[in-house]
Amino acid sequence: MSQESIVPGELGDPTLDPVQVPEPGAVTIVVPTFNESANVRRLLHQITESVPARLPCEVVFVDDSTDDTPDVVREAARDCPFPVTVLHREEAVGGLGGAVVEGIRAASSDWVVVMDGDCQHPPSLVPELVATGERANAGLVVASRYIKGGSRAGLAGSYRVAVSRGATWLTKALFPRRLHGISDPMSGFFAIRRGAVTADALKPLGYKILLELAVRSRPRTVTEVPFVFQDRFAGESKSSAQEGMRFLRHLAGLRTRSPLARMVVFGLIGLTGFVPNLVALSALTEAGLHYLPAEIVANQFGVAWNFLLIERLLFRERRRHRHWADRTARFALLANADLVLRLPLIALLVGRFGMAALPATALALVITFVLRFVGTEALVYLPSRSRTARSTA
Repeated sequence: MSQESIVPGELGDPTLDPVQVPEPGAVTIVVPTFNESANVRRLLHQITESVPARLPCEVVFVDDSTDDTPDVVREAARDCPFPVTVLHREEAVGGLGGAVVEGIRAASSDWVVVMDGDCQHPPSLVPELVATGERANAGLVVASRYIKGGSRAGLAGSYRVAVSRGATWLTKALFPRRLHGISDPMSGFFAIRRGAVTADALKPLGYKILLELAVRSRPRTVTEVPFVFQDRFAGESKSSAQEGMRFLRHLAGLRTRSPLARMVVFGLIGLTGFVPNLVALSALTEAGLHYLPAEIVANQFGVAWNFLLIERLLFRERRRHRHWADRTARFALLANADLVLRLPLIALLVGRFGMAALPATALALVITFVLRFVGTEALVYLPSRSRTARSTA
């Protein structure tokens, strides 16, 4: 990742030593960009017109572009009365959310304001966000489209409005405590005290970084300021079906942070595995295969289905700890060991403890399910001792 700081009026090479950069201002404005070259000049002009006279500032662009956005920022920054830094990332780790985390790390002010680079977030609101945070002694101030005085007017078309509303409803339903008092968790425009968040604790995926902040490290005091969502100045929206899927995976990862939540999701995924299992069993028996070997083969279809969903939805962040072949073999072994263990356990409960067959079977299912979940976490998705030793060496 390359970093360049541009001092106002500097006509030579824009790359400077840290000692040449002016003292930090009262707010750092972090702008994540991806191919926004047609917008950044106007954005910097808007910031110049509305922020420095009321609040000293610096601007940090964290750029993942494949176009000339960094060059346009450098050129436009020469006319700005405040420091402008360009961090260009060769690899867009974590998407837009990851870019914001990099910007928070690079910020030198107590307050950090995050805003988009497409001119849909009005820079004139930046001083008010910070002032509101100071007055309320808040750690997070959200610019909301959904409180009195706010508007989502800049959302293009009924489809985007419906998607935004649906995503807002879903996130608030999944995290009622963490998002209490935040009417617009999908907002990309907010101010946060740098001391109220630990950047290393964040694990962003996609563009909804406010949700990540609120769920993983929500400050104790949160307040809101209304804002009117503007029309995009130039270019096209970066929203896509792929970003939508990343958002859903992000939601799943946040919701399954606790062991109990992971166990519930693990069980729900296991229930869905009955569908491919039964479909395969029906096909195999109709083809003339005896039902016992057919059941053994069909069970592997359910195991494969469960493994794919668990990989994508439940333990996505932990897949790096082991090679995919190692994870696959371990998961298949545990899933099939469940069948081997269940029958002797039922026999033990009936013969030794005198239980009836039905409650014995139900108890055995619960016991083997818990063991399978614990075994999957410990033996498939936790890092091996050798890997842990290498990482701490």
